[in-house]
Amino acid sequence: MSIAKFTHVSEEQYRLAMAGKGDVLPREEIPLPKRSTRGSAGYDFVSPMDAVIPAGGKAVIPTGIRCEMQEGWVLMIFPRSGLGFKHQTRLSNTVGIIDSDYAFADNEGHIMVSLRNPLDHDLMIARGDRFCQGILLPYGLAEEEEDFKERKGGMGSTGV
Repeated sequence: MSIAKFTHVSEEQYRLAMAGKGDVLPREEIPLPKRSTRGSAGYDFVSPMDAVIPAGGKAVIPTGIRCEMQEGWVLMIFPRSGLGFKHQTRLSNTVGIIDSDYAFADNEGHIMVSLRNPLDHDLMIARGDRFCQGILLPYGLAEEEEDFKERKGGMGSTGV
């Protein structure tokens, strides 16, 4: 049963996000996230650019990817295990939460990943490297009043 589909953002959205990022993969050459093995839970994302994460700093990597998924599901983004284990690399927001309605935000649901480097030397993510992974999970709902805002943007768009 398929509950989600990865696609590329539009050429316009990609150009906007990649402005000033140097030599980047053409949008259509970015591989859609996929699992490495049949038993893998995570869909690997490839960096479309060279990114230097400065010592003690962070870097944002626009993926060029969006995910349309059924309501009741969430895509959670994590660094790949090797980055965390070998370099202590973490996501700036600890875990990326991609909601089911994010694909229809003003930025087309463009998944951006912010990585932190706690080390005392720069860390390089090369263009074409698998650098993070997304895991699709179902979620439950609590009883609540249906007073919802309409999604317009991405991170922090519904408050704080």
